[in-house]
Amino acid sequence: MDFKQAVKKSASVMKIAIPMITGILILVSIFNVLVPKSSYHLLFRGGVFDPLIGAALGSVIAGNPVSSYIISGDLLKQGISLIAVTAFLVSWVTVGIFQLPIEIEFLGKKFALVRNISAFVLSLVVAVLTVIGVNIL
Repeated sequence: MDFKQAVKKSASVMKIAIPMITGILILVSIFNVLVPKSSYHLLFRGGVFDPLIGAALGSVIAGNPVSSYIISGDLLKQGISLIAVTAFLVSWVTVGIFQLPIEIEFLGKKFALVRNISAFVLSLVVAVLTVIGVNIL
């Protein structure tokens, strides 16, 4: 494949990807604006389901790692458990429900689903291991 063909192929892929990416960014932004960070403590009750709630919330409210650390710090200040915040943080950057359609489009349905499900489960495992590790130290 020569340079001109590569540029044409890249341009055709970008024509498909840019509208999808734009739509995903708009959805994530709307969700982040409509759900204030201060209301998260209403979801977390301090029970055994907090890590699952944190992972689910992080999966839906996808974002970049830098802002997730800020939000996680705020969650910890609100008294939300470390295990819930860790599950939230890990799933925030590894699982993407809103990004799933574009992942399926470009990487295939099976791969995208397996990757997201694995990332969700592993976010819970990492949360548990993190709390165990912190308690040991």
